Amino acid sequence: MPPPVPESVLSEGLAGREGASVRETFELFSAVAPKGWRVELIEGAIYGVPPANGEHEEIVTEVVEQVIARRVDRELRNFTGIGLSLPGATDTVRVIPDLVIAPKGSFADQREWHAPDPVLLVTEVTSTAGRDRVEKSRAYARAGIPVYLLIDREAGEAVVCSGPSGDDFGHKSVHKLGTQVPLPALLGFTLDTAEF
Repeated sequence: MPPPVPESVLSEGLAGREGASVRETFELFSAVAPKGWRVELIEGAIYGVPPANGEHEEIVTEVVEQVIARRVDRELRNFTGIGLSLPGATDTVRVIPDLVIAPKGSFADQREWHAPDPVLLVTEVTSTAGRDRVEKSRAYARAGIPVYLLIDREAGEAVVCSGPSGDDFGHKSVHKLGTQVPLPALLGFTLDTAEF
């Protein structure tokens, strides 16, 4: 279940908005969300995600550092806080992954929400495990993102999903946290999850 949106957000922004569409409500929630909160739209549902805890951010930072140190293509960059606009089953999906890897300059415009075309990898570190495992995985596959790396803290696993096809990934490899996790050739290195 998603964390509740603070009462102040509802009272400040939704007064007089009866009959607003899901998209309008999403835009409104995004505009009035407390600092540090992320608002995402997934398959017609709006989720308010509170700021991450320290363990979550330590893992994201470690993945970023390893990508910087080990990437083969020096033009690849790490992006955090980038909004992606993905195709949904019924409507557009708007998500903010924990980490996006794409070529330098991929998001050099002024837009808030970006097409997934240049994205090579998205990473989610579970804070809302069910949504990260199911809805976001489906959305990333549907968008054709080549690699989805899920660091599942609850299960103690790193799941590397590749070969997007339809609503799923054709290949999934599951690794216990604390082991070496090979990433697909387009990234060209192994992630050391013992550092998490």
